[in-house]
Amino acid sequence: MQTSSTTTMGAILRGWRKRCPGCGDAPLYRKFLKQVEACPNCGAALGEIRADDFPPYLTIVIVGHIIVPLIVLTEKYFAPPTWVHMVTWLPMIVGLMLLFLPRLKGCAIGMMLNLGLTGDEHQGFADDD
Repeated sequence: MQTSSTTTMGAILRGWRKRCPGCGDAPLYRKFLKQVEACPNCGAALGEIRADDFPPYLTIVIVGHIIVPLIVLTEKYFAPPTWVHMVTWLPMIVGLMLLFLPRLKGCAIGMMLNLGLTGDEHQGFADDD
């Protein structure tokens, strides 16, 4: 279901901004990670798209690649006590997770909408029943 005026990269970037991947005008979410059923502006069926585990996986990979080098460098050059690590890194990890997760879910929804995917595990296979 590729829309006529939206490229895949455009849909992904609109999802990053937490806007409807189809039109870019309406909000993608009604709550923190709960997408709207349909876009009130363009009518895109956003509620049918299941991004499932892909956004959390991407979030963990990206946040890990940001935090781990910082932790290693801090330990190597400053060697602070454990409580300093806990007070510093845990809030930073939680903050980055909360920042990236809805944006990466929006990217996944945008890509899936543009490519006509719904996240159904049987999509693209003929029913043999």
